Amino acid sequence: MNLDEIESLIEDVAALRGSILAETASVDERLASIHPNFHDSARNLLHYLALRRHDLRPLQLRLAALGLSSLGRSESQVLATLDSVLAALYGLSGRTWQPPASQVAAVNLAIGQRLLMQHTEALFGACTRRRDVRIMVTMAAEAADDYVLVHDLLARGMDCMRINCAHDDPAIWRRMIEHLDRARSALGRSCRIVMDLGGPKLRTGPLEPGPPVVRVRPIRNAFGRVTAPARVWLTDEAQPKVPPSSADASLPVPGAWLSTLRVGETLDFTDARDAARTLTIVDVGERGCWAESCKTAYIIPGIALQRERRIDADLRRAPIGPLPPTQNALLLRADDLLIVTRKLEPGRAATYDSGGRVLTPARISCTIPEIFDDVKAGEHIWFDDGKIGGIIEKTEPERWLVRIKQVRANGAKLCADKGINLPDSQLRLPALTSKDLEDLTFVSEHADVVELSFASCARDVEQLQRELASRGAQPAIVLKIETRRGFDNLPEMLLAAMQSPCCGVMIARGDLAVESGFERLAEVQEEMLWICEAAHVPVIWATQVLETLAKQGMPSRAEITDAAMGHRAECVMLNKGAYMVEAVEVLDDILVRMQAHQAKKRPMLRKLHLAQIPPERELVADESPQLHAPVST
Repeated sequence: MNLDEIESLIEDVAALRGSILAETASVDERLASIHPNFHDSARNLLHYLALRRHDLRPLQLRLAALGLSSLGRSESQVLATLDSVLAALYGLSGRTWQPPASQVAAVNLAIGQRLLMQHTEALFGACTRRRDVRIMVTMAAEAADDYVLVHDLLARGMDCMRINCAHDDPAIWRRMIEHLDRARSALGRSCRIVMDLGGPKLRTGPLEPGPPVVRVRPIRNAFGRVTAPARVWLTDEAQPKVPPSSADASLPVPGAWLSTLRVGETLDFTDARDAARTLTIVDVGERGCWAESCKTAYIIPGIALQRERRIDADLRRAPIGPLPPTQNALLLRADDLLIVTRKLEPGRAATYDSGGRVLTPARISCTIPEIFDDVKAGEHIWFDDGKIGGIIEKTEPERWLVRIKQVRANGAKLCADKGINLPDSQLRLPALTSKDLEDLTFVSEHADVVELSFASCARDVEQLQRELASRGAQPAIVLKIETRRGFDNLPEMLLAAMQSPCCGVMIARGDLAVESGFERLAEVQEEMLWICEAAHVPVIWATQVLETLAKQGMPSRAEITDAAMGHRAECVMLNKGAYMVEAVEVLDDILVRMQAHQAKKRPMLRKLHLAQIPPERELVADESPQLHAPVST
């Protein structure tokens, strides 16, 4: 044993400990505004921040050589970990380490775990199932009218119902909550109500409408043969009725003509491409008629449907009435110029001359014009969850000139109401919009937890706290971290949130991936897990968890692994989908299995089925590869 190396390590670890205490000497002043629930947690957070301002890699390797490398799992008990390492080093040198009696007692591993568990139960409620990690489910609008859906989600393992206030309205939210109340009573299970404020989400503005044209197309197999005809719903143009089931098109026609149609009739017409087409009536009802087509057709208003059956001249043909315009989109390719306007006016596609040269670039507006004063040339801009990226080449009072730099090889379509991210820009946006302030009246009365979207600084947190206090409400606060600025300011926001009795953090990985760069997302979410564990603050693992399973009924291999990673948080959030009940069942199973293997960064070392010593093989004369079956041993 190298005593000189041990003495050197004692000196270095003691110096590290001393520097942490020196850097946090004024910690009591900062703790004055912290809620008593978080006093020890806030102190440990500040110690952890001071610890991680050092590059600990050389020290880690030296400690590992003695089997003492535990600093990598010190998040929840920083000083206690350093004291344990010093005690071990002192023991190796034949001495005893004792921290100064004047210092505040350090949070040890057991206390750190207990604090995190207490804060998790305060936020999400008591753990009532086999697993410690909770499951949060975002409600689709159908939940307002489908009690069975809410009941089944709760029965399968939902611990928190999340209502996104960016969608629907208070009447729909109320019905969702009423269904949850009924399901909780029926099942005897608890479930927290989480309401998410929409926040200042930047989106693309409207586009000029496309032409009113409907395409009807039958389903064909690989050989081009029709396997299912296109289904067309004919309805009275004066009182149009919604199709009773899925339809490829809904066509308004005169009611008097519609009422004379009979099953088996054929309707001839010439579509927008001057192609001769036919519709066959297959069902007649009081609300409308069903027709089928075995050929693709493009239908526009004014096209006449002609009957073959002999009938009065006035009822022989009928024009198709008004159709809704198609949704337009801007096709953008690499190096295209896009104009983003301050004025919220319909955008339009680029125009070209006969030689294919651009006459006027494509243009689109932004839904929050106030940001135009905060954006500078040279900054990055992303559209539609990072599908299209560009550089702002020039800023003018009423518009930006954006050069498209990152897009698929064949280009991508940009539609209205798609997200905009400006990761380099220092945007001066209030955390709470006028709509959020209106929604807070309902939220403060019904929610157990309120989520602050696009939280970016401590002032945002304090504003929400003031608004809730003015309404006499005290739901728990969750900070949604979805911008680069929010990530950078997470420690300050945590200290602000700790002024409330209960708080949490959501890693909103959708916008966060765009803002931080997809290649850096894994690193960013790790750092957030570490910081929150140091603060004993529960984390929600969110965005696209088991998304293809929830939407299509079959998971991908990658998202199963991602869901398994979610066990390191205290709650995992699922979004909407037709197979949501199945997704909750799968996630419940994954989380139960994973908690036996690992807690946070700490392997639990459960007995492994693979940990069997293989029996000794009997060697044979020739073990070269053979085409026949292997020799039995």
